[in-house]
Amino acid sequence: MNSDTTRLNKYIALHAGISRREADDFVTHGRVTVNGETATNGTQVTAHDLVEVDGRPIKKDTVLTYIALNKPISYVCSRRAQGDDKTIYDLLPAEYHTLKSVGRLDRDSSGLLLLTNDGDFAHQMTHPSFQKIKQYDVTLDKPLQPLHQQMINDFGIDLDDGKSRLTLEGQSDNRLEWTVIMSEGRNRQIRRTFAALGYTVAKLHRTTFGPYRLNDLPSGSIRIVSKK
Repeated sequence: MNSDTTRLNKYIALHAGISRREADDFVTHGRVTVNGETATNGTQVTAHDLVEVDGRPIKKDTVLTYIALNKPISYVCSRRAQGDDKTIYDLLPAEYHTLKSVGRLDRDSSGLLLLTNDGDFAHQMTHPSFQKIKQYDVTLDKPLQPLHQQMINDFGIDLDDGKSRLTLEGQSDNRLEWTVIMSEGRNRQIRRTFAALGYTVAKLHRTTFGPYRLNDLPSGSIRIVSKK
């Protein structure tokens, strides 16, 4: 293989800020052309090729950007407002409005959220096969019974979409405040896990995501980070 060539899905992901899987879907559905010809999966391209998606050329001068946001509650991870709720893009300077969130935090959750235009990075941070560890501060509406703690830690909890496996570490003697560690990231997984045992999560705040740490970043603020 020519060292100057790049697999088409990687090329699109790199320059369009999407995952390689999304790029493959674009190719499969005939949305991608290379030098005017409809592309196929596995195509190799060079920097001199004209790659277009839906008739629009892929920009080759994209600067890859990575930022960390301390998301406050009541903001949604969406480009469109939902009812009276603001979106995370209301917190970002205009030059970052093209970035996509790496995974999500629901409206009532706060803490570390990464945003980028690097589709490969987003895929590696969120796909289950990479098992990126995430850590949360969680407060419950009532003390967690020791039996329920053991059930979550040792056996996992059966949910509609499969078994939920979390690791719990107590933060205080009142059994209300916990550190939750997980490598999955299914929709509202932590909330649903505790709800299955009769608890309501009163606070959910993410503090780490893979190698990234929230540290002292103020609520609603951003920090430029590097790819790790």
